Amino acid sequence: METRMVRVTEKPDSYRTAIAVGSVKMRSETLRMIARGEIEKGDPLEVARVAGIMAAKKTSELIPLCHPIGVTSVRLDFELDYESRCVRIEAEVETVAKTGVEMEALTAVAVAALTIYDMCKGVDAEMSINEIKLVRKEKSEVGGDRQDGVDQR
Repeated sequence: METRMVRVTEKPDSYRTAIAVGSVKMRSETLRMIARGEIEKGDPLEVARVAGIMAAKKTSELIPLCHPIGVTSVRLDFELDYESRCVRIEAEVETVAKTGVEMEALTAVAVAALTIYDMCKGVDAEMSINEIKLVRKEKSEVGGDRQDGVDQR
């Protein structure tokens, strides 16, 4: 079989949303440094937010068979989880298009996690990026009822 992009020409535009999550595990002291604004390069969470938004918009340039779509909204949230010693990342992406935004949400989380790693690697060589996964996707006709897809939270 030849590699090809899936044909979506005949599909109607629908409202689509997807939520992905992931985490960056680190030392407790690294988490405290982030919270206190002591990371030398700046605020890892705000830089990661911008990087994740940019990545969602560029997903089709990074993943060969993803369709280029007009992303209409990207939201990234971060939580410092001291008990688990990690930064939790959640990305929600929306569009009105012929195909979903799962890959855009996953890419946003992955690039946000890589950005946090890059900004903190000078103080913590033991970090790891974990559990990047899709937890929810929805589709609805424009102006119609939503059809839930995945919900793995």
